[in-house]
This record gives sequence, structure tokens and C-alpha cells, in this order.
Amino acid sequence: MEEKRWYVLQTYAGYENKVFKNVIKRIETMNMQDKIFRVLVPEEKEVKIKDGVRKEKMKKTFPGYVLIEMIDTDDSWFTVRNTPGVTGFLGSSGKGTRPVPLTAAEIGPILAKMGVTNTEVTVDVEIGQQILIAAGPFSGQVGTIESIDVDNQKLTILVDLFGQETPVELGLDQVCEIE
Repeated sequence: MEEKRWYVLQTYAGYENKVFKNVIKRIETMNMQDKIFRVLVPEEKEVKIKDGVRKEKMKKTFPGYVLIEMIDTDDSWFTVRNTPGVTGFLGSSGKGTRPVPLTAAEIGPILAKMGVTNTEVTVDVEIGQQILIAAGPFSGQVGTIESIDVDNQKLTILVDLFGQETPVELGLDQVCEIE
């Protein structure tokens, strides 16, 4: 079975939300739920202070682009490619050529910034256990698990900083068990 990967759809700037709705509708009408999984419009909160008034609004991170997680088959590619508002796939030269999926290093930070997890990570750990930090600014350090938040896939680890135990919150994908 082919694996699901993230791809980037091109659209006209300002039409991202319309394309999002059109793709969702096509997934349902073409019965493609088993091949097309998630559709996202990357946005971030923008805060402006004008005349002493704080205003927050959502700003498109990548205007003109929509992210889609799917298994690249002839059916799924055709369904998405022929959705109204989609002008093409990023990394595809057109003329029927297949799109290039995003790498984990490319999609990971985008999803993290949006608060979306890319994959479910399960680590068999317990409170009080020593664990190795595998990613982030504390990479390579050993810490003790203080708490586990299964719903949000987070751990609170006590790390020795300058002789003092300091709690650090990390994702389950940032740690590994000590062999």
C-alpha cells in the first residue's frame, strides 16, 4: 500500500478558503475519503496595534497555496487536480506529471506552527522514568518524566540546567527511551 504524503496545491491568491471547501466537497462526492485525508490552509495569527487598539486577524502563511494529505493515485490526483480553483500542484510541471510530496522536514514545522500533529506518536513511558531528549534545544540531554499529556502528545521533563531541575515541555516525537 502506498503511504499518505503531504502535497501543495496552487490556487489564486485569495481563493484558498474557496478551494479548501471545493476540495472537501469533491472528496465527499467522489468518495475519496480513503485516499485524501486532510486539507489545510496554512494561517497564523497576526496582531496589530493601531491607535492603541489591539486587533488580531488570521493571515495566510502561504498566499495562493493549500496543503493536502493524500495517497497519490490516479484517482486522487485526478479528483484534486480537477477541483474548481486548483491551478495545479507545486512541484508538477503540468501535462500530467505527478506532484512532488513535501518532505517531513518541510511539512513538520508548518504543521507545528499551526498546532497540528503530523503523526500519532506512541512511546511506552511512565512518570519518573529517565528519558533521552532527541530533538530541540535540549537534544542529547537526559531528563526525568514529570508528567504525561497523552491527548496533546506532550511530556513534561525535568532537565538539569546549571545544577537546578527545570521543567521542559516536549512533544512525544522529541524524546526516545534510553537503551
